[in-house]
Amino acid sequence: MDGGTRFDAPGLLERIERATRELLRTARGFGDADVRAASLLPGWSRGHVLTHVARNADGGRRLLTWARTGVETPEYASLEAREAEIAAGAGRPAAALAADVADSARRFAAEYRRLGGEDWARVVRWTRGQEHPAARAADARWTEVLVHHVDLAAGYTHHRWPEDFAASMLERTVASLRRRPHPPAMRLRAGGGAASYEIGGTGGADGPLVEGSLRDLLAWLMGRTKGEGLTVRGGALPEPPALF
Repeated sequence: MDGGTRFDAPGLLERIERATRELLRTARGFGDADVRAASLLPGWSRGHVLTHVARNADGGRRLLTWARTGVETPEYASLEAREAEIAAGAGRPAAALAADVADSARRFAAEYRRLGGEDWARVVRWTRGQEHPAARAADARWTEVLVHHVDLAAGYTHHRWPEDFAASMLERTVASLRRRPHPPAMRLRAGGGAASYEIGGTGGADGPLVEGSLRDLLAWLMGRTKGEGLTVRGGALPEPPALF
């Protein structure tokens, strides 16, 4: 999808559904006390995370419906409504939370399969105002499931993210960081030199060199680790701004 890459709708749906099955195995292992426990996200329990994953599926499905029909179908009524839905659903029993994740994922997949080739290029608008081709909604769903599975803090870590996801998401995360005003200066080197990036300062030259695997770099930039597994040369490890 990015950089001229051909959009493989069936292949991406297969990845989304595989990631969802893995998340559901974790969710179905929770008891009611487990879903009240803290997640990796400040102020959110595991129940909040699971509710968010379910509502994200519904929001993504509405964007896909918009792309298929051409009729504006907002992702959410508003950001406030989205937050209210998450807060209202977070306290449900563990079985209800897992069922909600499963049911909403099935609805998303059913709508996904209804789209034709040209539908994926139709531009739709997210609640925050970003406008992208509908293919981005598919990619965003994969990201949500993989990242929030880590946020459940239940044994699934960033080390299990697919390599192709880590590579493409690291590029997008770096691009997002570069768009921020005054990002910390740094140079990143991933995968033994397979990929490198410069951020902030004068082409990153004012900051340290941070090296590590694609997954370790991505998890750190996304705020899911404090930099474990990374090597820093030429200064202290920067603190990236909150991105996701």
